[in-house]
Amino acid sequence: MSRPAAERAQVIVVGAGPGGSTAAWHLARQGLSVALLEKSEFPREKVCGDGLTPRAVRQLVRMGIDTSAPGWMRNRGLRFVSRGRTLELDWPECSAFPAYGLTRTREDFDQLLARHAEAAGARLHTRTKVTGPLLDRAGRVVGVSTAGPGGRERDFAAPLVIAADGVAGRLAVSMGIERLRKRPVGTAVRRYFHSARHLDPYLESWLDLRREDGRILPGYSWIFPLGDGRVNVGLGVLNDSRTGAIQTRRLLETWLARTPAAWGLREPGNAEGPLRGAALPMGFNRLPHYRDGLLLIGDAGGMVNPCNGEGITYAMESAELAADVAGQALARPAGPARERALEHYPAQMAYRLGRYYRLGRGFSALMARPAFTSLVTQHAVRSPGAMRFMVRLLSNLTDRPGTDAMDHLVNALIRVTPSPADHAGRRFAGAPSVRPGRSRVPG
Repeated sequence: MSRPAAERAQVIVVGAGPGGSTAAWHLARQGLSVALLEKSEFPREKVCGDGLTPRAVRQLVRMGIDTSAPGWMRNRGLRFVSRGRTLELDWPECSAFPAYGLTRTREDFDQLLARHAEAAGARLHTRTKVTGPLLDRAGRVVGVSTAGPGGRERDFAAPLVIAADGVAGRLAVSMGIERLRKRPVGTAVRRYFHSARHLDPYLESWLDLRREDGRILPGYSWIFPLGDGRVNVGLGVLNDSRTGAIQTRRLLETWLARTPAAWGLREPGNAEGPLRGAALPMGFNRLPHYRDGLLLIGDAGGMVNPCNGEGITYAMESAELAADVAGQALARPAGPARERALEHYPAQMAYRLGRYYRLGRGFSALMARPAFTSLVTQHAVRSPGAMRFMVRLLSNLTDRPGTDAMDHLVNALIRVTPSPADHAGRRFAGAPSVRPGRSRVPG
């Protein structure tokens, strides 16, 4: 059987998670033809805490999504628990962000965003697994090859491809863009429980995450209410040689045994679905974010916030920027002028988040030191003022320019952090421009 002719688009987006669907929506709204490729069928689960900070809510509002509709659970802020002490803090008042957060399961959330992109004009292809890039004779990405139901092969052709294919970053790896081993990676596990806590107006985080021997670890556990009778319960921990081997599943059991019996989190019969885990690629741990017709967004570019493990926000923000840059680039003729426009994407990612993520990597390195982690968990919730500052800093929730003293302090701290030299989108010395692929222009 002959291979069918390639389906053509102006932009191909690989992966219909929050980042991919956001990119597809913004591209379609510009009037560009977009193919959004997703290997699974909706609805499908993803490992996540299901929590959205006000920074993520802003992205939903910008996309015209009604966050007051059924299915969304609003929260007022964060509740911190550490060493027997509890502190509740509302989300900070910022002119740039709404004063509320949200929860919604990824099974539901991802499908909503994908259909939103489809309604804007993107062509959504589910059960379509991308098997590799298509390269022209110069080694530039000009599409992707896919396998559909029953192994049916099909090509998609476009002058630009946006990789939103998650932490494994298979498209990036195929183009020689490897993970930076010295940058932080976390591990998260989560499970759903039926609990009376499902209507709690706060997202709860336990900061004194500890092993059975009592050793404090760099990370936190959470209880995020979903409003439908369930809570999302899980934990995230930083992977670092100084923390030793960590068995996250056993760690979760140890923490759940500390929760009050009335919450129902100790009872296996209250659990719904299996315990699931995933890696958290943090702090721009895959660079460059653009190479030879391929743009990386979200987890594919290692964009999880190293301060708090938040990924959805930065997937959506990078998606909007990538879509804007793609629209500007495609308005130019192919060649040097278009390439100059595309190089604006990694430069802007570095400008917007480079200093902040470098600061976050420094914070992560400190948290990997047991003495520092123990000090933080012992004193964190004793000072509401200090915790308000930490919320603004670690959640990246400030007005710029600042509107109050705390804004000015956080912004100044980010501003004095040296700008990373390797965030400009340059290739690393010795890195090949491409990896072997199907070197042909698709028909």
